[in-house]
Amino acid sequence: MSNDEVFDIYIDGASKNNPGPAGIGVIICRGEEVVKNVSRFLGEATNNIAEYSALICALEEAVSLGIKRVRVNTDSQLVYRQIKREYRVKDLNIKVMFEKALMLLCRFDHFDIRHIPRAENEGADRLANIAVKKAIEKK
Repeated sequence: MSNDEVFDIYIDGASKNNPGPAGIGVIICRGEEVVKNVSRFLGEATNNIAEYSALICALEEAVSLGIKRVRVNTDSQLVYRQIKREYRVKDLNIKVMFEKALMLLCRFDHFDIRHIPRAENEGADRLANIAVKKAIEKK
């Protein structure tokens, strides 16, 4: 793994009934190759908590894989604008997650975040929804 390679990471969070059963989806890519997929049930959460959970999970996975340069792709305008410091973080629960994300960002030599249309984030969206659906079906 070259230290100058930038890995694309796609993240999404899903919450049914907001708040409700929530899950995350993360896809880490090296060029066209998928390095890691994550589909994880969170329990009861809001959509915004799910979106931040996806970001934190993605950053933790990238750190554990030894990745130093990342470009995070999200369809969450809130996460994108808060990480870019365009929106203030007012919600206390989100603030804790925001600060954790910022601490993780210090572990990378390069970090970029892009706001992408939902249609370009179908893979991460599918993984987030699969996690929620599996948990609901188990009940």
